[in-house]
Amino acid sequence: MGTNPSFTNYQTYLKLGELLSLQRPLSRAHDETLFIIVHQVYELWFKCMLHELTRSGELLAADQPDRAASTLKRTLKIVKVLVSQLDVMETMTPLEFVAFRERLGASSGFQSAQFREIEFILGYKRPSVLKRFPTDSAEGQRLAARMAAPTLWDEFVGLLARSGYSIPASSRVRWADCPVGNDADVQDALIRVYREDPKLSAFCESLVDLDEGMQEWRYRHLRMVQRTIGTKTGTGGSSGAEYLLSTVLAGPFFPDLWEIRDRF
Repeated sequence: MGTNPSFTNYQTYLKLGELLSLQRPLSRAHDETLFIIVHQVYELWFKCMLHELTRSGELLAADQPDRAASTLKRTLKIVKVLVSQLDVMETMTPLEFVAFRERLGASSGFQSAQFREIEFILGYKRPSVLKRFPTDSAEGQRLAARMAAPTLWDEFVGLLARSGYSIPASSRVRWADCPVGNDADVQDALIRVYREDPKLSAFCESLVDLDEGMQEWRYRHLRMVQRTIGTKTGTGGSSGAEYLLSTVLAGPFFPDLWEIRDRF
């Protein structure tokens, strides 16, 4: 039997009983509750980002860049929320964090499969990431699927090719299972887009906005970790701030859109 809508209310629709029972600190430290809630909320926003980015790719594949731009706009707003949550995390001092840090054991944000999926769909693909998740796990299978699937940039380049821009086939398939890189042919097409097609050039700028937002997230995340644990090794086997610095230095997700800036 289906659920009777008349019995659905705010509590039952949002499953608040289940949701609010999921914060279970392992210590008596006051700040552990904050730490758990912030990271659980991050994962919920990551889920929403994947929902929107996947939809963006589908809309680009269907030659609907205007609608894809709307999903990108929403994604960027989510990224800004992610950055703002770091302000809340930074109210926790190093002494307050160390009071429960050992309780984290081997857990670390380094292990967030959803964030790795976001990186993959944006083109920052590294086969080494797959080794951190068992191949038979749900996380490992999702990441393997994202590794093999077109990135958001692949879908956009495909749309450009179908829209009459001169892009060789090699430029449309080269990034299926590796990081997005620079491509001179794509850059030439992008110059034409900016000069001749206001709608597609606006979409390009939406991609730049998202790219810049993700770079801001990387930088602010690094600073938050440095502020909290300094140069200590991170939990879960990560190198902490050293690893996060490497992501800041990794460069943009859509390098072609940045490379053409000095050609106008």
